[in-house]
Amino acid sequence: MSGDEPSDESLIERFAGGEAEAFDRLYRRHELRVWRYLERTVRDRTAADDLMQDVWFSVAREAAGYRPHARFTTWLFTIAHHRAIDWLRARRPHSSLDAPEPDAAVAAALVDPSPGPERHAERAAEGAQLLAAIGALPAEQRDAFLLQAEGGLSVEEIATATGTNFETAKSRLRYARARLRERLAEVP
Repeated sequence: MSGDEPSDESLIERFAGGEAEAFDRLYRRHELRVWRYLERTVRDRTAADDLMQDVWFSVAREAAGYRPHARFTTWLFTIAHHRAIDWLRARRPHSSLDAPEPDAAVAAALVDPSPGPERHAERAAEGAQLLAAIGALPAEQRDAFLLQAEGGLSVEEIATATGTNFETAKSRLRYARARLRERLAEVP
């Protein structure tokens, strides 16, 4: 966001005051991150699409009640987290989600500016391996990792979003990263 771009917090306040364009800007700014978080959490594209609508309807409905005691993205991903948990609980009664800064190895697998078809194929394979490794994480660890990797949330914000304490969120992130490193190291 450049210096002349309004903050998320000012945009949600402007939307609450009746400026529809402010909502459009917020949506465009965060839609891909929220959708990826939802899709990688529930592992169902159709459900992620439906949940995405629900999340943004909730943002619109609750905009007047937003109070900037936390970053807008914390509030937004808390709503997304709760919708994903509700969806998962409805389908897997004994499953629960809770509580993502990717480490250097994970970040390198996600972003590499190297051109060329060979590198493109390698990156696609690495991306598939990473997504499989993320999918294999226990739900609480996967959610913590995705809230940080996709949502950009801090450990404290993850704790808030998931209704856990700081140490629990921190442990889930640590275990998620360790398991991802192990899984990715096993890949030839």
